[in-house]
Amino acid sequence: MSEDREPVSRREGASRPVTAAARRERRAVRQVAPKADVTNQSEATATTESDAAVAPRKKDKPTPTRDRKQKRPNVFKRLLRFLREVVAELRKVIWPTRKMLVTYTTVVLVFVAVMVALVFGLDDAFFAGVSWLFGK
Repeated sequence: MSEDREPVSRREGASRPVTAAARRERRAVRQVAPKADVTNQSEATATTESDAAVAPRKKDKPTPTRDRKQKRPNVFKRLLRFLREVVAELRKVIWPTRKMLVTYTTVVLVFVAVMVALVFGLDDAFFAGVSWLFGK
């Protein structure tokens, strides 16, 4: 069961970040690192460029054109892709342990019982009030 497994943070060689913040940090590091490698200039030109506004890079070649109508894969391939993506998303879910599940279920059942009692009490009180007002 899920409680028998050790947490992801303790596994050796965990390749994926555990938290969303760690994923964002990893993504930010990836985006910053290539930008630093692009500039292979001397320090003198780097200081003069930092003072002036940096011009955007020009494209080496034009963007390729594509047809307006894109051919869609057949229904079975699209269905298979959808199911693969569903399974991939379900793997990302952090499933509750048995203890958490019992706790949540108990809280929901107690809340529903309280709400049923409240509605029953209000209904009974309004019925008694209407019966008294209009007579029976």
